[in-house]
Amino acid sequence: MADLTALRHAPLAHLAGRMLMGGGPVMEGGRVRLEERPFLAMASIRVDPASEAAGRICAALGAPLPAGCGETAASGPHTALWLGPDEWLVVSETDPDVLTRPLVEALGPDHGAVVDVSANRTVLELSGAAARAVLQKGCPVDLHPRAFGAGRAVATTLARVPLVLWQSGPATYRLLPRSSFADYVARWLLDAMREFRVPPST
Repeated sequence: MADLTALRHAPLAHLAGRMLMGGGPVMEGGRVRLEERPFLAMASIRVDPASEAAGRICAALGAPLPAGCGETAASGPHTALWLGPDEWLVVSETDPDVLTRPLVEALGPDHGAVVDVSANRTVLELSGAAARAVLQKGCPVDLHPRAFGAGRAVATTLARVPLVLWQSGPATYRLLPRSSFADYVARWLLDAMREFRVPPST
């Protein structure tokens, strides 16, 4: 079978240059940066967390499924994000088939679902000392470190757009909007970042 990956088109490829520049001149001290991380593998899991199938899925992932709101669990290239009492999104640096096939096999004939949703969302990565300040302009979640920190992820909104917000590092946030909303979210972020850029020298 021919390799078609070269034909893929990132949802935000047309904004790559603007994101590289932060929407304007060089950002102050690198305080905030925005980039797209397209083509990450993603799988949606729906299963009773108390079932034997869930145990097999955990074994296939190499980590337990997160048990509560905001929790995540990482193992190697995979990170499982809690979305509901019986729903998770697994994000992985691997190929979609490499991620999904073992999970489908682990579920077997039991009640539940494992679906490859890699094409459903893209990933925007916002990082830097001012990243939280940018997000606070349009996200209703309390992002103060006392309430939200590295390893936390929630389904929320940004500028009224539904997405998954995942703090993947101390000053790094991953935003997972539907691909059809990605352009709007990226442009909103670029505008929100404007106050942190250095005025051009005269």
